[in-house]
Amino acid sequence: GQPLIIVNAAEVPLGPISLSMGYEYVGKEEVEDALQAPTALALQLGTDVERIRLCSPRPIEALLELVAERRPGLLVVGPDRTRMRKRTYAKLAKKISTRAACLVWLAS
Repeated sequence: GQPLIIVNAAEVPLGPISLSMGYEYVGKEEVEDALQAPTALALQLGTDVERIRLCSPRPIEALLELVAERRPGLLVVGPDRTRMRKRTYAKLAKKISTRAACLVWLAS
């Protein structure tokens, strides 16, 4: 009976040049397609679904703030590991698992 919140947390640098040039996050079609599958399945099962895009220079911090605000029972983290270094993923996993006040499932 709980809603499903699907979050796309993306890093967007906020430097003087980025702000003046109007750089912003541009969603990739493959990411949108990947997020559409669980959305469609949840809707078929009668679950309320909310999709959120977090664009921040510190997306993990933004995600943790959202988790603190929404207080989910379970946080599933599934980044595209092909776009991350192993050390970056390890740092992300440690930060989320130690600071999120809910169950955390990290995709391997």
